[in-house]
Amino acid sequence: MVRDEGGHGGPPGGLGRPTSRDVARLAGVSHTAVSFVFNDRADGNLSPATQERIRQAAARLGYRPDPVARGLRRRRTAVIGLVTDEIASSPFAGRLLRGAMESAWDSGHLVLTVDSGGDQAKEDAAVAELLDRRVDGIIYATMSLRRVRVPEGLHRTRSVLANCLPEDDSLPAVIPAERAGGRTAARLLLDEGHRRVAMVGGQDDIASAERLRGFRDALRAKGIIVPKEWVLRTGGEISGGYEGAMRMLDKVPAGRRPTAVFCYNDRVAAGVLHAAARLGIAVPGDLSVVGYDDQEHMAEFLAPPLTTVALPHRAMGEAAARLLLEAIDTGRTPSATTRRLAGPVISRASVGPAPTR
Repeated sequence: MVRDEGGHGGPPGGLGRPTSRDVARLAGVSHTAVSFVFNDRADGNLSPATQERIRQAAARLGYRPDPVARGLRRRRTAVIGLVTDEIASSPFAGRLLRGAMESAWDSGHLVLTVDSGGDQAKEDAAVAELLDRRVDGIIYATMSLRRVRVPEGLHRTRSVLANCLPEDDSLPAVIPAERAGGRTAARLLLDEGHRRVAMVGGQDDIASAERLRGFRDALRAKGIIVPKEWVLRTGGEISGGYEGAMRMLDKVPAGRRPTAVFCYNDRVAAGVLHAAARLGIAVPGDLSVVGYDDQEHMAEFLAPPLTTVALPHRAMGEAAARLLLEAIDTGRTPSATTRRLAGPVISRASVGPAPTR
């Protein structure tokens, strides 16, 4: 039965919150009929015309069922938690959060978000607080792809990880297909006729290793081996891209330098573009540059605008939320598997045909 908020309520137009009994009076039906409609039990019990009359009466009164009462009946709160490390300070946070929130909203759930600032004690406390509030499940997301210690308490509810992997492989995870992304970037350059291709940037992390592996996969398939001196792991910032590009390009004859560079991320690509401009090397006429991430407010405003492989942050948020909501709906715990999502190429102006000279 739908909870009758505020007792018997008052007549239409009254000052109190409208109740299900008000809807029943206005529609000329029983209170049980209203309950059937708002608890998804109307089909087979009420005619379509009666259902529509009840919905119109509810709309006229501004009536909405009490979510707390519905949650108690269904043993659900229609709320999922989203705990993050430092994602709120990440340029990609909005995409992942929007993806999760919109998928949850489409299924009648709200998302309660807590950012721990990378503090493990706060993460444990956040999970405990969400459990106390009886959320239906929890998504745990990180700013960068890495293996994580699973916050204490996360195994006590249905949980999914986004953009990270559990150290103990105990929970399902949704992450970018980084190796496939490296292959995509290399093929983009190969398709333009480039055969002297370098990679700049990267750190001691999963993404760096997987992107480089995919990059080499695609080149090896064409019989191309990248010289060691053309794979420069110089970090993930603009300065690292600039440093790496200067080492490869400065005072090197055109015929002995790479004609294309795949960059660990868009910030590194910005450094490569800066070095090329300083050396008088035209992009993309003499050197093509591919970034990674499609960083908002940056990639499209570089000179030239940067062709890049986008990280699927929004898709990760959507997929993690859908996986969690499916587990909630079915009552089954999702299997501890890893789902990898491909990122699309965002074509702009930094890639062109390989120079013929």
